[in-house]
Amino acid sequence: MNDFDDMNAFLEPGMIVRHPSQPDWGMGQVQSVIDGRITVNFREQGKVVIVGSQIALVPVFDAG
Repeated sequence: MNDFDDMNAFLEPGMIVRHPSQPDWGMGQVQSVIDGRITVNFREQGKVVIVGSQIALVPVFDAG
């Protein structure tokens, strides 16, 4: 397990996140987290599966 695994370990369905290198995708809602794969439905990109060991998603706490 590396640092990225730890950084995404807290993610759970329903949380709002941003992709750190794809700001044009907008905010996304975590759909599932299974075996290090995070499925996120982004506002501008649609559903994307992120490999948690390669990308550290950024949580959004002020999405309201």
